[in-house]
Amino acid sequence: MLSNGVSVVLFGLRLIATDSTQYWFLFWNLFLAWVPVLLAWILIRRLERESWLRTWPLILTVLWLGFLPNSFYLISDLIHLESSGDIGVLFDAVLFMSFIWNGAIAGILSMVLVHKALIARRNSAVAAQLMGITVFLTSFAIYLGRSLRWNTWDALVNPAGILFDVSERVVNPLDHPQAFVTTATFFVLISSIYLVVWRFLQLLQPKTKR
Repeated sequence: MLSNGVSVVLFGLRLIATDSTQYWFLFWNLFLAWVPVLLAWILIRRLERESWLRTWPLILTVLWLGFLPNSFYLISDLIHLESSGDIGVLFDAVLFMSFIWNGAIAGILSMVLVHKALIARRNSAVAAQLMGITVFLTSFAIYLGRSLRWNTWDALVNPAGILFDVSERVVNPLDHPQAFVTTATFFVLISSIYLVVWRFLQLLQPKTKR
């Protein structure tokens, strides 16, 4: 809450200084970034009393996968960073990084919750593989959102359109190199961040006495 409050304060200071709501979309994107945390928390509560293969846990898992890219999508908002003349670009860079940080934290937190639930039901290797697939899908979804302007809601209202664009890039990969460059770039970035956080969490866990 404190970290997210910093983002709000920075935006408020910019609003006072420039009388401009130029980057208002950061708030909406940050809100969407925290939706996966709520979904992961509800999923964990459900898993305490029923199997993952039951209807509601499966629905919550799909929803979580659908919203998770929003947590890291804020990174791509850096393309909007420019010298506006209203305020120093350095201030705006700090503003963007604050929102990006909070979005990434939300995404990582939700991933940790799901990762731990997977380990409790499968071995660590299988859990790691599933999380790797999750990061890959998330990275590809960021490409769909930033380059093709698809969003999470479109998966419900226009699934055929998304399926067409995805299949086109799978069938004719050489015609869409940007899809693979963007996906690979975000996959490496998100994976590296998550692996560092996951390792830190392991090191912080108290060691059991033999």
